[in-house]
Amino acid sequence: MIIGVLNQKGGVGKTTIAVNLAAVYAKAGQRVLLVDADPQGSSLAWSSAREGKPLFTVVGMPKPTLHKDMPNIARDYDMVIIDGSPRVSELGRAAIMASDLVVIPVQPSPYDVWASADTVQLIKEAQQFKQNLQAVFVINRKIVNTAIGRDVTKALANFDVPVCDRALGQRVVYAESAARGLAVVETDPDSEAGKEITRLARSLSSFNIKKAAA
Repeated sequence: MIIGVLNQKGGVGKTTIAVNLAAVYAKAGQRVLLVDADPQGSSLAWSSAREGKPLFTVVGMPKPTLHKDMPNIARDYDMVIIDGSPRVSELGRAAIMASDLVVIPVQPSPYDVWASADTVQLIKEAQQFKQNLQAVFVINRKIVNTAIGRDVTKALANFDVPVCDRALGQRVVYAESAARGLAVVETDPDSEAGKEITRLARSLSSFNIKKAAA
């Protein structure tokens, strides 16, 4: 299964979600590849900050031919996570076309909701060529018990893309773990962050299976 984490707006937490999803799947015993398809190389930087043995392989592939190269690469892994490039570009399109499921991180902000339209449009275009391509919004950095945290789900309902029932909260531990090249399921698996990213990973796995069978 290939999960692309993409949003044409920067700063929405793509890399945080990508590396932490990869860690959950790897700790569950799956063979995992994290593909850094962003020229900024944030996932590679995260990996280089790590001192211990890596949980999974990280490679840099910010290439417009990613969707053509991916079938040969992915067959050696159970799960491939793509940390996609921001902005509407050939790199973003290639990452979408390489994916089975596109995760669109959205913060509870009107700016993030408005910016999502470009990503959704790219996905709709890609679905003309890849009909089994699926997509889902994931609310990131949600602040619990706030009106804007609830309103973002309603705002995203205007798009023809489902919203995942598992959201990620605004938690310092994500940044603290990243600074050491670690994932939250390594630093504190029993924390709220560890539990919520695990629930998200499970939800995304079953999401694609359900949709593909429909």
